[in-house]
Amino acid sequence: MRKWILLGVLVVISLICLFSHNLFPELPVDQKNLPKFDSADISWMLVASAMVLIMTPGLGFFYGGMVRKKNVISTILQSFIAMGIISILWVIVGFGVAFGPSVGGFFGNPTPYLFFHNVGTTTAWSLAPTIPLILFAVFQMKFAIITPALISGAFAERIRFWGYILFITLFSLFIYAPLAHMVWHPDGLLFKYGVLDFAGGTVVHMSAGWAALAGAIFLGPRKEKVSEPSRISYVILGTALLWFGWFGFNAGSALASNSLAVQAFVNTTVASAAAAIAWGFLEKIKGKKISAMGVCIGAVVGLVAITPAAGFVSVAHSILIGIIAVTVSSYMVDLRSKTNIDDTLDVFPCHGVGGLVGMILTGVFASPAINSAVAEPGLIFGEYHLFFKHIIALVGVSIFAFGGSYILLYITNLITPLRVTEEYEVEGLDKSQHGESL
Repeated sequence: MRKWILLGVLVVISLICLFSHNLFPELPVDQKNLPKFDSADISWMLVASAMVLIMTPGLGFFYGGMVRKKNVISTILQSFIAMGIISILWVIVGFGVAFGPSVGGFFGNPTPYLFFHNVGTTTAWSLAPTIPLILFAVFQMKFAIITPALISGAFAERIRFWGYILFITLFSLFIYAPLAHMVWHPDGLLFKYGVLDFAGGTVVHMSAGWAALAGAIFLGPRKEKVSEPSRISYVILGTALLWFGWFGFNAGSALASNSLAVQAFVNTTVASAAAAIAWGFLEKIKGKKISAMGVCIGAVVGLVAITPAAGFVSVAHSILIGIIAVTVSSYMVDLRSKTNIDDTLDVFPCHGVGGLVGMILTGVFASPAINSAVAEPGLIFGEYHLFFKHIIALVGVSIFAFGGSYILLYITNLITPLRVTEEYEVEGLDKSQHGESL
């Protein structure tokens, strides 16, 4: 039955693409008032988009090096397949749900942008007037790709591949895209409320972190809760690719080649550097040796935490954000290890909590001197409105992301089992799900 469903999906998509010029109406373009594109901005955003894409295979190596040898291929593929699934989903409907005309501030109407119709090179997004709309859409596609891939680390070594594909599809449509609309669309609920999220601390990391926690709870613990990293060298390689790509992630979110992109670039560098050092120091303080794995995890936590604040805070405050985030995440990792929640690769304590801390600290350190878009200064400057707005939004987003993800996991499991059998889990997902091995 499954093969016929898959064949049908391919045929339907192919037919719609073939006759798309007849199926979708063209929106009128004002030829007399075309946007004034900037070649430097276009060049930078093309490069930034490519840099963000390399983060997803980088994440695959980062996660793949942490699991047991019998699950390395499966873990890496769970990141890699997102580049295929989510890219096509984004073109078909995802971009419209995220950035289409607002429906009550909660999500976009996808109709005008189905199959990237009316997403071309002669119009621009209102907040990115110097680059073509299609470039903005593709840049945002890379964010949509990596977000569900981040979740995979929480239920590594025990999830069925087909169940995973269905879940990330539903998550992207019903959790990620609405959140992107609420936070980044000019008519979005949280955007109009005044919540600041420069590059995705709320949209990407909080949503992925809460979904990861929901997944770990829903699937239950592995039969053998063993921590045997297969290749630390993969973790280091993955961290390097993530760190490199994150410059496109954060600096690219300026949506132009300008001074704000430079500020975000520098803040990203120092926050991650401070966090990497801090995690190593914390290991030593706890009586352990400074480990390559720990330093790498620390660097990624710093990158996560600075993401929402990258274009809103000073360099000195970025260092502090990295140190604070690592301290909290390290504590949460230790706390999680004492529970029965088997978040295999500590996605929630690192990505989820890192995003939470970053969002809170954005409300503390955001400065109009760094970015004129900051209408209300952060708590450290004697103002409290932005901080409390972020706390309120944090609670709402957390409930939405965790509750919604748990419901989607339940629905997915009704359609196709999410967890592999005990026999397949013992055998390893590389062979049981893909018929391959290292």
